[in-house]
Amino acid sequence: MVVNNIIQKLMDIGYSEYEARAYVALVRSNPATAYEIARLSGIPTSKIYEVLARLADKGVVSSIDADTKKRYVPLPPDEFIEGRRNRLETTLDLLKEDLASVTAAPDASIVWNINDYNFLMEKASRMVQGARSNLLISCWHEEIDVLKERLVRKKREGVRMALVHFGNIQHQIGKIFQHPIEDTIYDEKGGRGLVIVADSREALIGTVREGNLVEGAWSRNGGFVTLAEDYIKHDIYVMKIVYRFDGQLKKRFGKKYAKLRDVFHDEEDI
Repeated sequence: MVVNNIIQKLMDIGYSEYEARAYVALVRSNPATAYEIARLSGIPTSKIYEVLARLADKGVVSSIDADTKKRYVPLPPDEFIEGRRNRLETTLDLLKEDLASVTAAPDASIVWNINDYNFLMEKASRMVQGARSNLLISCWHEEIDVLKERLVRKKREGVRMALVHFGNIQHQIGKIFQHPIEDTIYDEKGGRGLVIVADSREALIGTVREGNLVEGAWSRNGGFVTLAEDYIKHDIYVMKIVYRFDGQLKKRFGKKYAKLRDVFHDEEDI
């Protein structure tokens, strides 16, 4: 199972299945002849020399002559990883510059849909990382756990933060306002909400349902950003009022402020 996972990861970064299998076989047992590599990896002997030649061209396999037989050795895994990392980072930096030189002015009106949890959190992480002045966040502890380290770094850099937090608070990052009726909100939305606004410039909105199913969107559209920003700010306004007048609010509007939250009526318990 571990070997299969390694092979899949090598394929994810651009190696063919045979190349991945040959490299892993060599890492596990080397030096080895082409025949031995074919046997260990399950690659047909008719293909093994072609595969090894490609790996040699990529600099991850070398050959040595021993006992009149050519044997192969792999680039050590740590050298393989760091070399790949450096090449990829260099390529991405150059690609970023090249794309910037040919890119038309971005259309800020576009709202991008998001339906994958990993992508949602990657985008959230990049927004936090890119914030320069302030962050407004509304979320649950599951998502805060993912963003915690980046948020701590941003706080140290002097970025102002305000968080509306649902559920148990496990981290003190920025100014936190704990929502008092998280269970009710979860039932109404059918999941955990995540809203992030960075520097009043871009906004991310998402609902994470059971099984990490996601309905979300990201945009730099001015109206979209203002909507998300006002949503968080108004929650904070309400939290400040609740902290100070909780008893009176429950007395006038009932348990969990039910009549206060009923936007279709303007009634009180007294």
